[in-house]
Amino acid sequence: MICALGAAICFGTASVLQAVAARAAEPGTGSGVDPALLMRALRQWRYLAGLGLDAVGFVLQIIALRHIPIYAVGAALAASLAVTAVVASRLLKVRLSRTEWGAVWVVCAGLLMLGLASGEEGSGTGSLALELGLLVVAGLVLLVGMVAGRLPDGPRALVLGLAAGTGFGVVEVSVRLIDSVWDLRDPALYALLLGGGAAFLLLTSALQRGSVTAATAGLVLGETIGPAVVGVVWLGDRTREGLAWLAILGFVVAIAGSLALARFGEPPEVAEPLPTP
Repeated sequence: MICALGAAICFGTASVLQAVAARAAEPGTGSGVDPALLMRALRQWRYLAGLGLDAVGFVLQIIALRHIPIYAVGAALAASLAVTAVVASRLLKVRLSRTEWGAVWVVCAGLLMLGLASGEEGSGTGSLALELGLLVVAGLVLLVGMVAGRLPDGPRALVLGLAAGTGFGVVEVSVRLIDSVWDLRDPALYALLLGGGAAFLLLTSALQRGSVTAATAGLVLGETIGPAVVGVVWLGDRTREGLAWLAILGFVVAIAGSLALARFGEPPEVAEPLPTP
């Protein structure tokens, strides 16, 4: 759980840096899958710093997924929005109201309940059908991104965020299914690479245009609910004896608090454009 929370700190800080960098990058075609936008964002030092934090967070996430249930890790990662809120209040001079500070503490309370109720990770190893299903979902994430590129900015951000969250959810489940990264016949390995790559492309596009609040809310829902269901139904994730109710309550509370803080991935509208190095 400590590793999951460490990953949340890394991801939450990275989202602020990447949102600022994506907004500072020159606009491209507006396509939902825009590799050129990603290349332009990579010229921003803030985006590179965010990627470095993402890399550290991903390592911590893998460690967590190997030891505790997916639903606990997912809720902890969703709580990265609380980290984003605190970091944004410092770096972007965004003031948090009492209600918003309350939402931060609600997230912390939900995670505490989850930590107390979580059991060990399930012993299920999944099936070939599940691994192939993940690969199909990862492909659909790319397809949805292409379609979403033609939508107006409002629904575009939400759909791209949800698709990106689904891609990251594929990564979460794939980590549990992969026995060896050297087994090139494992469909879960390709699902991880395709889902993670697609998620980064879509999230970068979502952060550049439209409501980052909507994109982040979609991201939270996509990367938490689906993987949690897969972990419980197919991989045998369970809670401590008699504490299933506490785990469910903690999960709902943590996600609700995170969604309340979704707007803190977005730089203030009044801020001046940052110069490209």
